[in-house]
Amino acid sequence: MELLEYQAKKLFRQVGIPVLPSETIANPRDLKQLQIPYPVVLKSQVKAGGRGKAGGVKFVTNTIDAIAQARNIFNLSILGEYPEVILAEARYNARKELFLGVVLDYELQRPVIFGSCYGGMNVDLLLENLQQVAIEQEFFPFLARRLSVMMGLSGDLLLSVSEIIEKMYRLFRTKDLDFIEINPLGVDEEGQLMALDGKITLSDCALEKHSELIDLAVVETHYHNEIFQSVETSQIRWLDWQNSQGKIALVTNDDELALLNWDLLSQQTEPACAVIIDPISSQEQLLEQLQQILARLESQDNITVVLINLWSSETVYKAIAQTLLKLCQLIQTDSSIVGEEKAIVPINSFGLHHSSLESVEKRSQLPLIKWVIRLPQQDIKSYQSEFAHEAIVWVDNLEDAISEAIYYTRTT
Repeated sequence: MELLEYQAKKLFRQVGIPVLPSETIANPRDLKQLQIPYPVVLKSQVKAGGRGKAGGVKFVTNTIDAIAQARNIFNLSILGEYPEVILAEARYNARKELFLGVVLDYELQRPVIFGSCYGGMNVDLLLENLQQVAIEQEFFPFLARRLSVMMGLSGDLLLSVSEIIEKMYRLFRTKDLDFIEINPLGVDEEGQLMALDGKITLSDCALEKHSELIDLAVVETHYHNEIFQSVETSQIRWLDWQNSQGKIALVTNDDELALLNWDLLSQQTEPACAVIIDPISSQEQLLEQLQQILARLESQDNITVVLINLWSSETVYKAIAQTLLKLCQLIQTDSSIVGEEKAIVPINSFGLHHSSLESVEKRSQLPLIKWVIRLPQQDIKSYQSEFAHEAIVWVDNLEDAISEAIYYTRTT
């Protein structure tokens, strides 16, 4: 999995690699509240290279120009990819640009650090001057200095670039990355360094061992005119992972995330099934999707927990919270009327219309389904107070989500 620039720079900050002040923009209107002083640079957040040449990087000097350019960037396809967010970043005047990287070389079966005294968009010049040092056993600081010397650096610049290489390698090893790149690494008139762009590729091993990396892979969602993009039909895709003995249904919005969660659950229990949903929709459509999922689960009486773990934005998380609370309240309302003399029930436990109480009575005899919701990088206490319900459990990290889901299979 390849991180976007703004996601990579979050990791850079953690190890002390210098980056510029920046904000992610999900809608051109957000630029009215931009906290970074102008001039700024707007960068399309796509995985494809060549953003500058394609028109995905624009310098702006005021809010009006920024909004106009942001609209253009959001509607600009770069190798078939549209940005979900734009990175608004302080402008930096570099007198020199370098290139640095660390990669796990599968042919050599060892890490390799590499660099060039020419960075930026001139790829041919960069490659002509590319130097590399293989890490035969352990990494030592003198290997970073050796690469800096091979790049033709000297004096204070040699020392400062060597420090950046050391930090990159530390990040590479501690997070089990496949690839990390800074291009360009800017050098200003005072010799200060700044990572002006960055790329990071995560391995499956990294995602499995470091749940915090999933948080960094959250993609903020761009909404062109509305908070939610409208879709004609709810997108639900059931995966062909079925276990009739399982008690946990898994709901995600990404195949890789589904695979990771399924593997982690399988290490301790037997998950029942998995479904991919499209949470980028209105609350009504979200409710419809959850109702469809519950209707499908009606045939599996052993399921007692639904684990929801999504990569999305805070706005979508709020919508899911509101939708789920509404659904649980509907279920609770239906359960309370069992036994009363009512000829028609408007909505049953699964949100579906029936003309009798049979379905409600059937479901009322089953264990109460627990919803364990993982919302990364959110203020969980606020969700626990605002969206409190006995059937909903809010957590903010993957390990707790797995533990809670398994716990409720044993207590319900």
